[in-house]
Amino acid sequence: MLTLKKSLGQNLLVDRNIINKILNLYNIKNKNVLEIGPGTGNLTRFILEKNPKKLLLVEKDRRLCDILNSKLNDFKNLKVLNQDILNFNLNSGLKSEIIFGNLPYNISTQILAKIIKFDKLYPQIEKIIFMFQKEVAERILAKPNNKNYSRITILANLKLDIDHSFKVSRESFFPKPKIDSKIVVFIPKKKIKYKIKNIDNLEKITQIFFSRKRKMINKSFSKIFKNYEEVAKSLNIDLNKRPSELSCENYYNITEKYEKIIG
Repeated sequence: MLTLKKSLGQNLLVDRNIINKILNLYNIKNKNVLEIGPGTGNLTRFILEKNPKKLLLVEKDRRLCDILNSKLNDFKNLKVLNQDILNFNLNSGLKSEIIFGNLPYNISTQILAKIIKFDKLYPQIEKIIFMFQKEVAERILAKPNNKNYSRITILANLKLDIDHSFKVSRESFFPKPKIDSKIVVFIPKKKIKYKIKNIDNLEKITQIFFSRKRKMINKSFSKIFKNYEEVAKSLNIDLNKRPSELSCENYYNITEKYEKIIG
């Protein structure tokens, strides 16, 4: 009997109704599809029944790859890759238009960040359908002045629109996790208003601000800009605010200003 690895965040989706609901979100017929962390293939088989052009599975656990190859070897449009998605070269290896993922809880935000940094996100990717721990999903979906508003909120909103989301009960998984999950459906933005050259700079800026989440932003500003009061004034930002009170757009403007200074 296969023992699932807690260290890899392995909770398999077993609820047929939820699987059907996920697959009815988008027509994948004749599309190139990527599934991240397919596990034992509970969702995979139903993806294949929808007749995608090609389906690439990226699974870190060699034991699960062996199971997938054994169960699904009749499908000629399927490729199983035994690799950590965080080490997967999206630029050379991703030809997919649709991405599915029941993401391991412990690295879900890292996976999302990797996808966001993919330089061909639009127009290549049409839709991203990810399963997150409910608390992580709420951080992604949060608005300013909300306790869940965070760095991942700001990062996601730069390049992705949220199509919609829905809750998935912990009862839908095996083994049953301690918390509920949430499906979030993303659509890459056709146009990005902000000219941020390197998303790593946005991550750096937000890390500085949110490391002092409950403090006013004046000290964080002073760590980034020598003439921080002048910069804040030019961006119409009140230095007495806290990080959660700034909009995503504020952080994008701060990053643009920072990149102009560093060249």
